[in-house]
Amino acid sequence: MKKNLILASASPRRKELLEILQLPFEVIASEVEEVVDETLSPAEIVQSLAEQKATSVAENVSNAFVIGSDTLVVYEGKMLGKPKDFSEAVQMLKMLSGKTHEVYTGVCLINNDDVRSFYEKTSVTFYSLTDKEIDEYVQTGEPMDKAGAYGIQGYGSLLVKEIHGDYYSVVGLPIARTKRELVTAGFTW
Repeated sequence: MKKNLILASASPRRKELLEILQLPFEVIASEVEEVVDETLSPAEIVQSLAEQKATSVAENVSNAFVIGSDTLVVYEGKMLGKPKDFSEAVQMLKMLSGKTHEVYTGVCLINNDDVRSFYEKTSVTFYSLTDKEIDEYVQTGEPMDKAGAYGIQGYGSLLVKEIHGDYYSVVGLPIARTKRELVTAGFTW
């Protein structure tokens, strides 16, 4: 029996990435209040958050594969989520200026009682940024709903000198690995 595919996310970026697979899916935003266990590693945190999101949706549907995902930026052991305000966005970008940081994206696939999680880690290096460049970028508003206060797929791409790893993981969903994991889990097109 063919199963539906559901993305447990309100992220327009994740929706666009899942559309690359060219198959029908439904978006049901997770309403779960995310609980972060600070004792976990960044890889474990993003997988835990992805599972929380997927589980909250999977509990209310049947005959479906549910995908949850979460992204976290880490610099020198400090975890950077979405900035609370413009000042925090500026602070994060100054911290990342001229430096290399890691982006972790966790994915959880749920099909009934089968729960599979994985993560991708990508290193991103920023150019050295002037205060003017940072202020101009923050004024676009783009950093406000992004982990680490930047979006590599938008205007924030101008901050990035190089990456090592999966570009789409930095955007929010490692789509090639997700496809392979769906196939391994038994999802059929």
